[in-house]
Amino acid sequence: MSNSKKIFVVDDSPAILDSVKLMLNMEGYEVDNYERGSEMFNSLTASSKPDVILMDMWLSGEDGRDICKQIKANEDFKDIPVVIMSASRGLGDTAIESGAVDFIPKPFDLGEIVEKMRYYSSK
Repeated sequence: MSNSKKIFVVDDSPAILDSVKLMLNMEGYEVDNYERGSEMFNSLTASSKPDVILMDMWLSGEDGRDICKQIKANEDFKDIPVVIMSASRGLGDTAIESGAVDFIPKPFDLGEIVEKMRYYSSK
């Protein structure tokens, strides 16, 4: 599957990571899961850039919007689409302001995630 699209999923809930990974794997995506934004950011390299990053806004001790700003400030990674998800539905605007291309409210529909990953990974 060397031609498959790669997605990094960042959430501090193992259940969400597992369900999203399972669904995206079934759709043919290569998925790397991370429970911490800093861990995901540290694994970003030019050779293993994902096509899309799907990240929770509220991570244990981290704000996904801050991680998104770090990604967008980095010349090598600024073009990677970041989609932020959160149970805090009123914060969609602040997610976009941080550089995210889209916002998904929780609880989410797995079909919506697949649809958005398909859209952003094809850009």
